[in-house]
Amino acid sequence: MASSAQPIKIAILAMGGEGGGVLADWIVDLAEHHGHIAQTTSVAGVAQRTGATIYYLELFPRAVAEAEGAAPVLALIPTPGDVDVLLASELMEAGRAVQRALVSKDRTTLIASTHRVYAIAEKSSMGDGRADAAAIEAACQDAAKRFLRFDMAAAAERCGSVISAVLFGALHGSGVLPFGREAFEETIRRGGVATQASLAAFAEGAALAVAAPATPAPAEPAKPVPATHANAAINALLQRLQQQFAPAQQPLLAEGLRRLVDYQDSSYAMLYLDRLCAVAVHGHETLTAETARHLALWMSYEDTVRVADLKTRAARFARVRGEVKVGESQLLQIHEFMHPRLQEICDTLPAGLGRWLLHSGAPRRWVERLTARGRVVRTSSLHGFLLLYALAGLRRWRRSSLRYAVENARIEAWLQAIDAAAAADPALAVELARCQRLVKGYGDTHERGTRHFERLMKAAARLAGRSNAAATLGQLRDAALADEHGKALDAAWAAAAL
Repeated sequence: MASSAQPIKIAILAMGGEGGGVLADWIVDLAEHHGHIAQTTSVAGVAQRTGATIYYLELFPRAVAEAEGAAPVLALIPTPGDVDVLLASELMEAGRAVQRALVSKDRTTLIASTHRVYAIAEKSSMGDGRADAAAIEAACQDAAKRFLRFDMAAAAERCGSVISAVLFGALHGSGVLPFGREAFEETIRRGGVATQASLAAFAEGAALAVAAPATPAPAEPAKPVPATHANAAINALLQRLQQQFAPAQQPLLAEGLRRLVDYQDSSYAMLYLDRLCAVAVHGHETLTAETARHLALWMSYEDTVRVADLKTRAARFARVRGEVKVGESQLLQIHEFMHPRLQEICDTLPAGLGRWLLHSGAPRRWVERLTARGRVVRTSSLHGFLLLYALAGLRRWRRSSLRYAVENARIEAWLQAIDAAAAADPALAVELARCQRLVKGYGDTHERGTRHFERLMKAAARLAGRSNAAATLGQLRDAALADEHGKALDAAWAAAAL
């Protein structure tokens, strides 16, 4: 006769280096020391962000097995709709579990960290390939009986531990296992590795699980725009922003101003407002907002000067020291691999000189031979730091460079196309503004994106006057973002009969 008792079924989804195996071992040890038979199996993922390792455990009361005179038959893999507890070390992994139907409304307690470690597909996307975290949380909330979540990576960092200890604490805090707190803590002590840090992380995980929200946290409100600033030039920017733009638009535009002052200077940020005023006169709020967002991104394009600036900032050195946990008595060395191409060197030079070198004969070949191989620069050394610091200092002459001349001409042509479309077809103008998503990065990525962008500008001109112009341009843009080789764009172009 089959036993009426059922095992507790637990699935763990964890990436490499997060201690998923340790967590599984802790649960097995906890169960075996407190009257349960435990079994665990694991199926390794392909890589850290193309598939997490799945650990599966089943726990069965030993007393029940002995009373029935037979060992329980425990499964080796999780079955859709038949998991009691699912632990996910990252939000996307929780979403994957929901997609695999491992989470069910009638029985599954889902415990997940809300932080993100972006997947390969997200990072390699031509556009913004990031998954919508709010949508993932909502899907998890709908799929699970209980959904406990908080940022476990931050909790582990605060305690100097790893996320597995926080998950172990959250498992206790959820109350789904029939073991007391002391039993959990004794399990960690028996492990004997980083005990104090693990106990601290366990305690924080347990407390945060108890306090975890039952519904998704509301989005943070936009930061208010400061009324004044001590710097006279920035104060002039803020006053103009508040006088010429609606309050609802000001937080977004203020972020654009902050970005461009940091990138160049206050006069460059004033040019940003000049350009936006020409768009705002059309009275279309969505068009103004989309243009503001993408114009700020384009005007702060990545060049060699910007890269050198970011690599020599004190905040960057502090961040690296924190990430690798450098001790007070330890020395930190940072090695940067640099491989500037001829085009990037010419882009940094004054426009006339850059064009001459780009189309010269012997000088061009000499520079190409000189830069054929990359070099390693140690920015933590005086020589390496001063080399990049001097390059970052070229910022004051950026607007005379070849790259600025080229990018500025493209920006002006893009804004003129938006302005021309706005009067007759505001929806088409909005899609034109969004086409800037293709122009990003540097090197080959930038060149491919720019080619696709220019092709879409031609398409917009041909589509003008069609009733479906905006929708068609949006489809072409999505196709251009779908693959770097442009095959999807070619197919969409043919379908649009352009």
